[in-house]
Amino acid sequence: MTGYVLLESLFTATEVERLRGVAEQVHAEVVSAAEAGETDVTVWPDGHRLEKVRGTTIHWEPDAVGKAVRSLSPVSQLHPALDALWDEPRLVDPMSTLIGATAGRFVAKLNFKRAGVGSEFAWHQDFPYWYCCAGDAAYDIATAIVMLDDNTIANGAMTLIEGSPADGPVRRDADEPTGLLVDPAAVDMSRAVTVEAPAGSVLMFPGLMVHRSAPNRTATDRRSLLYCFQPAGRPELSALTYDPERLARLP
Repeated sequence: MTGYVLLESLFTATEVERLRGVAEQVHAEVVSAAEAGETDVTVWPDGHRLEKVRGTTIHWEPDAVGKAVRSLSPVSQLHPALDALWDEPRLVDPMSTLIGATAGRFVAKLNFKRAGVGSEFAWHQDFPYWYCCAGDAAYDIATAIVMLDDNTIANGAMTLIEGSPADGPVRRDADEPTGLLVDPAAVDMSRAVTVEAPAGSVLMFPGLMVHRSAPNRTATDRRSLLYCFQPAGRPELSALTYDPERLARLP
């Protein structure tokens, strides 16, 4: 078992082009609001800067020259086309199979790896963050990544450790300030696979998947929509509180 599902070219070129336009529209509106000073700023222990504005949080690229957005979360409430994806059967049906229950909302996110400045994301599992919010319910959360651009090794496509969800929570890096990243020494590189796929493809995997993404050093952007699903009827992330003390219960 690989632990992930890749659905190549699930969305048409026309659909992808529309979603790219929506993503850039949302980006422009949120950044404009941030520049107008409508924000609540948080700086994480690792130095990453986050700004809350208009119901979403901007995660800025930490080392980019000038200001570049790394991610926006949550985003589905910011445009009808993004909200509609929660009910898209092409996402909901395979996700329901993956989590073993009717898939419902948890949180949606918009990731940017801008040309030349999109940074790496070190080895991690989504699970520890979800666990600090949702407790044991985090075991049932999985992510569907809608690729808005071609994903290649050169632009930082996702690398997964095949079968890692079956290993459960992996030992975390004790020297990393947030306490959320995986200890690189605990990563079985013999099982690593980088997922290259065309725009419109969807990659699905559970929160226990060990994964990373490399920097984008190409001349074109790599943008992605991430829809995190859970069994229907449970509280969404926005209704939960992050409790870092839960990390002590994990490896």
